[in-house]
Amino acid sequence: MAKILWACWDGGGNLTPSLGIARELQHRGHQVGFHGRPEMVPRARAAGLSAEALTEARTDLERFGFHPLPTVFGYTSSPAVGEELVDLVDAAGPDVVVIDAMFSTALQVAPRFARPTAVMVHSFCCQILDGWRANFEMQSQSRVRAGFDALDDLDVLWGGRDVVHVNTLADFDGRPDAAWPNVVHGAPVLASEPRAATTQLPWAPDDAVPVVLLAFSTVPEQRSPEMLQRALDAMAELPVHVVATTGGVVEPGELAPPANAHLLPFADHDELMARASLMLGHGGHGTTMRALRHGLPLVGIPAKGADQAPITQLLEAWGVGRALPADPEMEQIRAAVSEVLDDPRFATEARRRAGAFDGMDGAALAADSVCRLLGEAPSPSAPAP
Repeated sequence: MAKILWACWDGGGNLTPSLGIARELQHRGHQVGFHGRPEMVPRARAAGLSAEALTEARTDLERFGFHPLPTVFGYTSSPAVGEELVDLVDAAGPDVVVIDAMFSTALQVAPRFARPTAVMVHSFCCQILDGWRANFEMQSQSRVRAGFDALDDLDVLWGGRDVVHVNTLADFDGRPDAAWPNVVHGAPVLASEPRAATTQLPWAPDDAVPVVLLAFSTVPEQRSPEMLQRALDAMAELPVHVVATTGGVVEPGELAPPANAHLLPFADHDELMARASLMLGHGGHGTTMRALRHGLPLVGIPAKGADQAPITQLLEAWGVGRALPADPEMEQIRAAVSEVLDDPRFATEARRRAGAFDGMDGAALAADSVCRLLGEAPSPSAPAP
């Protein structure tokens, strides 16, 4: 049994797939321990995994008060957090350290861990590599403004690690020559957490009215009850049923749903997507890939994540949906939803792309990348990356 330490960023599209990979590693007999912000701990423990809060997680938040997302980058870029991780690795003695791709301070101190390290990317890599470089340059400049040393560039932070495992399909990522030799592609890890509960919709199963699934970011820093309400209002007069999941960052009571909408705090998105005709989302990689696996066309309104605007643009490029600006008018939302529902070419292309997911187990492929660092052979049940 190997000991694996997971340096965690608990963003909405990061923690859930990380837990899925960790459960696969645990199933193979390894011990996985998550370390990150306090709010991560109950979610990881509910998934049956070991988890501890980093005591320095909030130490540098005030130093990053100038930043629009101080609670994010005051953690992920914090030198105090990096030093705590160095001490933690030294004391715990893990065989491998897994680092979330967004966790810049952990990546910065990774050479001091003196053991194999894997970077987990929960989105595209090559397709949006310029965006990743810009994001890390922003984090580096923010550290300097906060009075700390700059970060190394991405060629060191990612390219210098033992493996960069990208949890998306290579066929979707494009530009294979754009990254580094240590990049390995797997598949989206479309795991669910216990809070994704089964639900009963108020409409009969044989109701022919199209269902639109509305779901935006579950990251507290990206919460937007205003945008959820605007999207609900935009679809109020359309001949659709709307089911909206608020993800725990917006309370259903904060919204005034129209007569054709049903609100849920959490739900099993696979179950809802099996019923839906369209997904209206925020451009998150996991939600977008889950919708495409179900053959659903999409309308994207990007939130603040580094990859979300590029992903919504890919919907257009692939012919599976429409991309809207980050702050669209109701009329723009209504027109995009109507267009994608009325033009069968969007659904046809989404169903075609769904075939790329056949036989792909993202959690097993990611676990294989970690196990290779332990000198283990890949799981015989997992397809080759």
